[in-house]
Amino acid sequence: MAELRQIPLTEVEKNNCNTGSWIIIHNKVYDVTKFLEEHPGGEEVLLEQSGGDGSESFEDVGHSTDARDMMEQYLIGELRKEDISKLSPTTAKGNGENYSYMEKGSWSSWLVPAIISLGVAFVYRYYTSSTKN
Repeated sequence: MAELRQIPLTEVEKNNCNTGSWIIIHNKVYDVTKFLEEHPGGEEVLLEQSGGDGSESFEDVGHSTDARDMMEQYLIGELRKEDISKLSPTTAKGNGENYSYMEKGSWSSWLVPAIISLGVAFVYRYYTSSTKN
């Protein structure tokens, strides 16, 4: 794999409008200018993050594996290592290792609530049946 172009934060910050929209996601820089009109959430969502770090917002939405794969065609480089520390601490942690649970499957997102619901149902059933006796 070829080494990615190192892009300074100041260059990313200059590309913050609909004629040139760059976004940092997990320290990688994407030129999403051509994707603005195609984005399912609307171009405004991308323009809000344009010229800066959109890692947290990207993960908050919970993008699909297909969306993550699609990102690769817009990848133009990575943020210079000396500029990473200038990002907010919550988004500058790396390349998204802390979000890997979202990519491995969504079964965990419903399993815990399902177990809790079953527990509540059993407790309810126990108390309602014991009051009848």
